[in-house]
Amino acid sequence: MLKEGDKAPAVTGTSYDGATFDLGAPGKPTVLFFYPKANTGG
Repeated sequence: MLKEGDKAPAVTGTSYDGATFDLGAPGKPTVLFFYPKANTGG
């Protein structure tokens, strides 16, 4: 479990257009938001 202030693990992904991206690239700050489910069916 990560805690506030912990360094994020290396994460890479693919965007909708096929481009790859790297979250938490060295030297680049990253902000990641999580939104709770809001009584939706999904």
